[in-house]
Amino acid sequence: MDQIDVIEGTLAKGFGTLGGYIAAKAPIIDAVRSHAPAFIFTTALPPALAAAATTAVRILKQKQGQELRAQHHRQSMLTKHALSAAGLPVMQNPSHIVPVHVGDAELCKRATDLLLERHAIYIQPINYPTVAKGEERLRITPSPLHTDALIVQLVESMVDVWQTLKLPFVEPAKVLDFKRESDARCTFPEFKRAAE
Repeated sequence: MDQIDVIEGTLAKGFGTLGGYIAAKAPIIDAVRSHAPAFIFTTALPPALAAAATTAVRILKQKQGQELRAQHHRQSMLTKHALSAAGLPVMQNPSHIVPVHVGDAELCKRATDLLLERHAIYIQPINYPTVAKGEERLRITPSPLHTDALIVQLVESMVDVWQTLKLPFVEPAKVLDFKRESDARCTFPEFKRAAE
């Protein structure tokens, strides 16, 4: 650590607030303050956000935080597997985000509109330039507070939207058995341990 000049962190997705920070020796921080004042002062955190981020960090450092992380990983993996088993084109990735491939900007927007209008579910559409053309997707972000019943409701709603828009389904993924090494594709150790 003594060879690292600047540590940068985010307070957004991981801590449920906004913004971020850098930590460094005083001369480096002074240089940033002096040469990037427009950037710094337009993005300074309001006191309420700083307090929320501080509280989130404190909670996540405790046992409650470990339990929330384990539940977050569980619900994310459950969402990925349930959507895949229903034949929805879940894009593989190691994070908690569950991307579902649509491949067309207009259909991606229509899918999110239908989910909201018919099922009262808001999901963020991700289109160009955030992703390449043809890679448009829905970005689902399950939380530790999304119950198994809500995940079932999400899968049923997504299947309805896919059928309505005549979007292609894929070969349903088999149900994974985390006790078999060949199926242990989960990158979250807490979930693997819980499954065992």
